[in-house]
Amino acid sequence: MKTLTRLIVAVIIATLSVTSQAQTWDELSDAQQDVLARYAQSWDEIPEARRQRLALGAERWLGMDTEQRGVMANRFERWQSLSPERKQRLLDRLEAFRELSPEQRREMRERYRQFQRLSPEQRQRLRKRFRELSPEQRQRALKKMRQRARAKRNR
Repeated sequence: MKTLTRLIVAVIIATLSVTSQAQTWDELSDAQQDVLARYAQSWDEIPEARRQRLALGAERWLGMDTEQRGVMANRFERWQSLSPERKQRLLDRLEAFRELSPEQRREMRERYRQFQRLSPEQRQRLRKRFRELSPEQRQRALKKMRQRARAKRNR
């Protein structure tokens, strides 16, 4: 499930980081129009930010090989199968992550890499231990982790 979460967050980050201008339907390339054909009739009614994301997504899709397209199609299918509540929790976590300082984001990524290097059994044990903590114990554990991270940065 962590891998799924990581994949979804990566897709969302890529999708939400659009900076280009929204385009009219006629400004899209023929290839983009083919990918986005189901939106042709309603393109002008789609909010600008969503049009930007769709255009960028189509461009990325066109730049992928067959294997990459298969992987992305599977990721999208898994995303679509999530409950609205689960999707919202992931989006909230993404937003919280994006609000962190660059140093905090680097630290989070490093800790995630460390976690991924653990054996599956070790990861399961850590997850289980964390789930079994009371809310107060979780807050204390998180506070200790933050203090250790600050101390490590200050060395």
